[in-house]
Amino acid sequence: MAKTKELSKDTRDKIVHLHKAGKGYGEIAKQLGEKRSAVGAIIRKWKKLNMTVNLPQTGAPCKISPRGVSMILRKVRNQPRTTREELVNDLKRAGTTVSKVTVGNTLRRHGLKSCMARKVPLLKPAHVQVRLKFANDHLDDPEESWEKVMWSDETKIELFGHNSTKRVWRKKNEEYHPKNTIPTVKHGGGSIMLWGCFSAHGTGQLHCIKERMTGAMFCEILGNNLLPSVRALKMGRGWVFQHDNDPKHLARITKEWLCKKHIKVLAWPSQSPDLNPIENLWRELKLRVSQRQARNLTDLEKICVEEWAKIPPAVCANLVKNYRKRLTSVIANKGYCTKY
Repeated sequence: MAKTKELSKDTRDKIVHLHKAGKGYGEIAKQLGEKRSAVGAIIRKWKKLNMTVNLPQTGAPCKISPRGVSMILRKVRNQPRTTREELVNDLKRAGTTVSKVTVGNTLRRHGLKSCMARKVPLLKPAHVQVRLKFANDHLDDPEESWEKVMWSDETKIELFGHNSTKRVWRKKNEEYHPKNTIPTVKHGGGSIMLWGCFSAHGTGQLHCIKERMTGAMFCEILGNNLLPSVRALKMGRGWVFQHDNDPKHLARITKEWLCKKHIKVLAWPSQSPDLNPIENLWRELKLRVSQRQARNLTDLEKICVEEWAKIPPAVCANLVKNYRKRLTSVIANKGYCTKY
């Protein structure tokens, strides 16, 4: 059936004016040359809404019933990895045939969208409980206490690795233009392992680990880098050392060295990189290094040391200042991984 032409605003107003003058539907339709049914619809709308303009259309009715919508919402909330094809099949078995596009649109209307799953450390129930205990135990610690912590960790940086995500503005069919690509080689072209530390006062010394690290080597790194960093940053007495539960950190020789040097160690929950603010500094370092385009591993090490020293102390201070937010996030997420 062909779509009828919409009446103009002037015609609608004339219909209402003639109706107020006491004329009937048929008489009005004959005088204006319009259909009686159209005249009647305009007058009924005016009587009901006191207006004659068209209201916004509601669109096509939803192909999925409210019961079907509830079913697919319940499934994706219980099983977030469910595919659209699986949902289409579930609806088909329930008597509703729709496309994957319709399912996707329905989920988006209810605030759900398809995203890449984040990679996080494996957390066992014991890890979750320890993380919760750590967060609750330190939640009310004063901000000044975190300023006395020397944070540390190791990280790997690849020569041609994806140390940062880069986006480009390009036209269609220009995705392989040299300016729009990121050169890579197999296995990243080699990499270096770094040990670093920082406090609220700034970054400490950065050390490149060139051999497989042992407990004895770790003690040597601490002696040559940790202690000079503490003195350079003027941390004074009562400072606390933080490191994770890597086997070489928990080795007997390491514990004896720390005890001999009278260094207080912060008890740390395993599998908790989101609680260590140095991870944010590693991200900052990798972004800076990626912009320098190192030619070889020696050049990469030099650039890392230079860029690490350039990180402003204000950045370090801000990470420590907001540390309580990390603890509240862990508690809010019931001990599981957080955005930090």
